[in-house]
Amino acid sequence: MFFKSAASALKTGWFFLIVLLFFVITGTVALAQVFTQVVRGTIHDKASQETLIGAVVLLVDSTMTNGTNTDVNGIFRMSKVPLGRQMLKVSFVGYKEITIPVVVTSGKEVVLNIELEQSVIEGKEVVVVAERRKDKPNNEMTTVSARSFTVDETSRYAGSLLDPARMAMNYAGVSGANDARNDIIIRGNSPLGVLWRLNGIDIPNPNHFGSLGVTGGPISILNNNSLDQSDFLTGAFPAEYGNAIAGAFDLQMRSGNNEKHEFLGQVGFNGFEFGAEGPFKKGNSSYMMNYRYSTLGVFKSLGMNLGTGAAVPQYQDLTFKADFPTQKAGKLSLFGIGGISYIEVLDKDRDTTQDNIYNGIQFRQDGNFGTGMGVIGLSHLYFISNNTYTKLTLAASTTGQDYKIDSIDVPHQNKPIAWYRNHSNQQKYSVNFSFNKKFSARDYLKAGFTVDHLVFAYNDSLLSTNGIFKTITKSDGSSSLLQGYVEWQHKFSDKLSINSGIHSMLFTLNHTGAVEPRFGIRWEMNEGQSISFGTGIHSQLQPLYTYFQKTLLLNGLAETNHHLEMTSANHFVLAYDQSFSKNIRLKMETYYQYLYRVPVEHRPTFYSILNDGADFGVSGIDSLENNGTGKNYGAEITLEKFYSKGFYFLITGSFFESKYRGSDGIERNTVFNGNYTVNVLAGKEWTINRKNVLGINLRTVASGGKRYLPIDFVASQQAGETKYDEMHAYEKRQKDYFRTDIRISYRVNKKHVTHEFALDVDNIFNTKNIWQQVYDPKTNSVKTEYQIGLFPVPLYRLTF
Repeated sequence: MFFKSAASALKTGWFFLIVLLFFVITGTVALAQVFTQVVRGTIHDKASQETLIGAVVLLVDSTMTNGTNTDVNGIFRMSKVPLGRQMLKVSFVGYKEITIPVVVTSGKEVVLNIELEQSVIEGKEVVVVAERRKDKPNNEMTTVSARSFTVDETSRYAGSLLDPARMAMNYAGVSGANDARNDIIIRGNSPLGVLWRLNGIDIPNPNHFGSLGVTGGPISILNNNSLDQSDFLTGAFPAEYGNAIAGAFDLQMRSGNNEKHEFLGQVGFNGFEFGAEGPFKKGNSSYMMNYRYSTLGVFKSLGMNLGTGAAVPQYQDLTFKADFPTQKAGKLSLFGIGGISYIEVLDKDRDTTQDNIYNGIQFRQDGNFGTGMGVIGLSHLYFISNNTYTKLTLAASTTGQDYKIDSIDVPHQNKPIAWYRNHSNQQKYSVNFSFNKKFSARDYLKAGFTVDHLVFAYNDSLLSTNGIFKTITKSDGSSSLLQGYVEWQHKFSDKLSINSGIHSMLFTLNHTGAVEPRFGIRWEMNEGQSISFGTGIHSQLQPLYTYFQKTLLLNGLAETNHHLEMTSANHFVLAYDQSFSKNIRLKMETYYQYLYRVPVEHRPTFYSILNDGADFGVSGIDSLENNGTGKNYGAEITLEKFYSKGFYFLITGSFFESKYRGSDGIERNTVFNGNYTVNVLAGKEWTINRKNVLGINLRTVASGGKRYLPIDFVASQQAGETKYDEMHAYEKRQKDYFRTDIRISYRVNKKHVTHEFALDVDNIFNTKNIWQQVYDPKTNSVKTEYQIGLFPVPLYRLTF
């Protein structure tokens, strides 16, 4: 398995910790020199995106009094802001006041894009003092099961490894499928049901070593240094989101500094990184770029067990964005991300004494595995009037895989024999358009469409038992997915509002489609206390590769999945929110989801596509029918103290059931039905000499063990390989999962330069959490394989 750790790697962590403590001590005794930084940005109306003139920005909770107003372009600028975590209070006549936490360092200016929500009020010159909640999503059409997250959270939470998906595993309703990967399970759903969206465009799997059809991988291609505040949705989402039944990441890339050139250097788990940003022309156009190259070879040389034996994963990725605002023609943005990855797994490097990627391989083989993905987009934001704007985005994306596996276990052969080949790829060319109209403080309309033209080529084949290379899939061609939506928000008052809409889809490959109404209502009973309800129908295509699986019939090969319809789910969510103060809130949600038109086998079996999606590929099952069903229901609780006065905590609990019916008609647990997940996170920061910051963050997670297929020991003995008792599929769970992570960081601010040292130690108690069991024919026994052990991950970041 990928990226497991050995206890021997602890020496690397201790060495880095000693270095970190050295800087803490030397920073403490050094002469205190006070540094400050610039905080600036633009303030907009949240619905219309109109800039707000005269908005007030105040620095609070500081020893220094500092404040300013936005100019005629909605721009504000504050100089001499003290370093460290600061709070900005932003207000404007007729709008809800908000408080924004920012991290101020000497090596980088803070550039903000702030949105204020207009209040529904009667009369003139009324200042609204009710605060907007700090975790409220960017998308104001959301009613339930959504929250925003910041780059700071992806960096601060222990165990997140700067990865948005791993960070999201701490939220209520979310759990991880595998320590070695970042696939996420939302409310018992398969990770296949998750949508990734970047700057308004649906994108392919943004992970290294991510196969076609799945949504996760071992290492994220997304670079948290390039992200702006983004949204994460877990159910009953607004009408603009389609082709997803579990949840969605709605990611936004930030713009580069348009006044000053700034640079970043970083080394850690995700690679060696170099970043640059700055103006093409001061005060106008800007660029931002980050490039990473894998560091796992370095980790390997330091004695750390990556779970890959002697094999070393290689990968690199690039992220960029350029913005070109104009006076009258709107704003143009060019953006892109891309990454390639490769690993060579050779039998000669096999070490059966350790847990690694060779586990479960029951014959001798050499393998070469490569994957890649890329997205490039050009968007145009145009203002028709102060209350009306449009956005047009053109984008192209590609994703592919190239696998070669050779058997070296063939009798009477002195060289490897080709055993499996897979060379597959798919491209997508997208047009996305949205029209946004704010009629008043009460009414807001958004409508749009997306056209995705899909081009694909799937080729994989396998050496059969009679020595003939058998084609599994050989298909190429094109198709299109058409989506349209309209959504409307009406506020009866500041305390009562509704969000309604409808989404539609048409898949031209087999002319299947869906019409999906969505509705949400929110009532604020008292100040800081509200109840909400959301519902909707959500549909999703099957993984494109699934449609082209071939079946051998009497008259030859046929694509027996070509007719498959979309899987659909009805979502119902009831939520209660209680704010005890500006920084502490309680949230409870209960939900029910009914899934239908789920692909299952034509013959009666336990199989359902609802159990796919948490590994390095999708099951290549043919002869599927949309006759399966499923259901998920549960309750979630979140108690959170937002970061203030140097401290935060987040406690989440999820208690759920996830069931399905295959073609045999038996109701079973899904493989993702862990029944419960509890997360406890907390962190504290200390400011040293008014400029340096020491931080300690802890995370503990406890959850139900993974559901599994029991091994049929007698059948495995006879076959010489693992065979399963499918009649009792997913009845039992592995032992409950428990893990504790810690992150220690120290930020050193020098003049115009910031150094940051951090040490993440995942699974600090080296708890042995069971991943799976396989039959070992050499020992005629069942072997247990474990998830990640103790794994220290050092990081160094330089900004200047």
